[in-house]
Amino acid sequence: MPGQTRGVPGTPSPLERFNTAPAQDAERALLACLHSLRWALRMAGHRPYPDLASLLAASDEAAYDLSPEELAEALAAEALPALPEGTYSAAHTALNAAHAAYETKFGHAFVICLDGVPPEETLDRILEDIRSRLANDPDEERVVAAEELRRLARERLTHMLRGAGSRATSHDGAAPGT
Repeated sequence: MPGQTRGVPGTPSPLERFNTAPAQDAERALLACLHSLRWALRMAGHRPYPDLASLLAASDEAAYDLSPEELAEALAAEALPALPEGTYSAAHTALNAAHAAYETKFGHAFVICLDGVPPEETLDRILEDIRSRLANDPDEERVVAAEELRRLARERLTHMLRGAGSRATSHDGAAPGT
């Protein structure tokens, strides 16, 4: 099945381990992917998932169902994306200023999924997106931020179950799945 590979015969796949983990362990792992208790409880409660695609589809559905309060809860737990090593201090200053303006306007952290963005383009993408999204009104930005959270959850779940180095991040530098 896609998303279910075995390294050693008789060794359960990451998805099998997730499906059979105690509820509290699964919920804790899910909260590291998206900081919404309702989302994590719903995802853990619908186990087992037959494959990664089913898990990701359930994640999307649960993320789309977040209430404004639950979305605010999830956004409040996010932090700035990590910048590549060797980024100049001027870039950090520019990013901090842009983030402060964003947080002042919208009342929550800037979130962005950087999956597929090469490391050398990370800073430019973050600055470009944060400046662009500052032009949104609060209702428009809530929709964009919810979509970015949904994408982050998918990337973090994929990372958790595949162990691949995902580029998904949020505004704080927390690694995917943390």
